[in-house]
Amino acid sequence: MGTGAGPVRAGRTALAAATVLVAVALTGCATGPSLETRSAITAAPGDSRDLAIGSAGFTESELLAHMYAALLDHAGYRTHIVTVGNRELYEPALEVGQIDVVPEYAATFADWLNAKNRGSTAPPVASPDLNVTMAALRGLTAPRGLTALPAGRAVDQNAFAVSAAYAREHHLKTLSDLGRAKLPVRLAAGDECVQRPFCAPGLKKKYGINVTAIDPKGVGTTPAKQAVQNGQDQMVLTTSTDATLDQFGLVLLTDDKKLQNADNVLPVVNRARAGGPRAAAALNRLNKVLTTADLARLNEQVDSWRRLPADVARNYLEAKRLLPKS
Repeated sequence: MGTGAGPVRAGRTALAAATVLVAVALTGCATGPSLETRSAITAAPGDSRDLAIGSAGFTESELLAHMYAALLDHAGYRTHIVTVGNRELYEPALEVGQIDVVPEYAATFADWLNAKNRGSTAPPVASPDLNVTMAALRGLTAPRGLTALPAGRAVDQNAFAVSAAYAREHHLKTLSDLGRAKLPVRLAAGDECVQRPFCAPGLKKKYGINVTAIDPKGVGTTPAKQAVQNGQDQMVLTTSTDATLDQFGLVLLTDDKKLQNADNVLPVVNRARAGGPRAAAALNRLNKVLTTADLARLNEQVDSWRRLPADVARNYLEAKRLLPKS
């Protein structure tokens, strides 16, 4: 369990939250919202003073959770952070109010909820267009008693990197440049890249990139980056907030034709507990300043410099004048 940014109130300790999360996971497997959730949708948005902030347990989610908590604390709420390992656990808990706020990614969450409603073979509803994606997401969250707050500028989506030397040699800045170069490309990625439309098939279809083979080293792993660094592979699938590319001499190629969907960072809240305008206003302050590049640098401070997520988050908010200096 994560450490709280504020005091943990009676009845909502981390241990109690963990127990409830397990119970929710066991009882919340139905595809649709519960009767309790559906009946709460018509109620006025709530404004509880004691809020649990969810974190999925990886660096970026922890950083965002700590920033959300600090901003809400500053706005007069009492918060604590509950770390839950995956969406299958924290989303049902969010519906029933055991978690009140969680950082999410617009396109990924929209498609996940759509698959939860309609099955894993349902056509995706997300799009490279943020407005289209947000409209779909709001339509999926509302029946579950959730509110997707406005998306910020920071985006964490699939991205493709090559070595800086390779980019200089072939004059590459974008994925379109790579397609026009007609170079054979061995791609370090996960096994699923062979079939995923946003990976090898999309690179071929949208950009004309000649992907000759998939080297199954995983998404953004150290072995995958090393394979591109030493020339064994020409490109690696990673993410747009990868903080370690410089260490391997790698650079991202711009997705200039928008192959990837709009995975902008945003808070999702339980409407009955944190759906009011005051919480939304506090959280929206981060959206106005946090960029993809900022998020990558914050990840680096935790992953490479070994700083605590809570400290990195607070220092960033103070530097951006979203919090007073402590």
